[in-house]
Amino acid sequence: MEAEFRAFVAAQGDQLRRTAYLLCRDWYAADDLVSITLTKLFRHWRRVSAADNPAAYARGVLTNAWLDERRRPWHREDPFDVLPDQADARVHVDASGVEDRQDLMDLLQRLPAGRRAVVVLRYYCDLSVEQTADLLGITTGTVKSQAAKGLTALRAVKEEA
Repeated sequence: MEAEFRAFVAAQGDQLRRTAYLLCRDWYAADDLVSITLTKLFRHWRRVSAADNPAAYARGVLTNAWLDERRRPWHREDPFDVLPDQADARVHVDASGVEDRQDLMDLLQRLPAGRRAVVVLRYYCDLSVEQTADLLGITTGTVKSQAAKGLTALRAVKEEA
């Protein structure tokens, strides 16, 4: 069981960290979220490993951990101004015309937490409407409306710049 969990972490750890960063925009907070997520996953690994898609389950746990953390009274968002050095500093998002990773981070930062979670899960993690709804515990209609509102807001902010 432990070896299987270690293999899962080796395969999915970086993806979870990048997803966490897109949500919170702070590498230290992202590492904390991944730690919280992996702790929860390990405690229930038998159930997680039996799931149809353990990676999607992990993203759901991660997203819910981030949303829970944002509800805490001491939470305040204090993102770093500079991204750490990375091998690939470019990302291409055709839907909104954003080419620069920092621009994308700045745009995502302007979205409310729930809407940002929907946009990240739908368009970064490439989950379906149904998968996103299941992970966040919301209806498919809410996912569709939040995704549409999120993309509209991102486009509007991008056009202002």
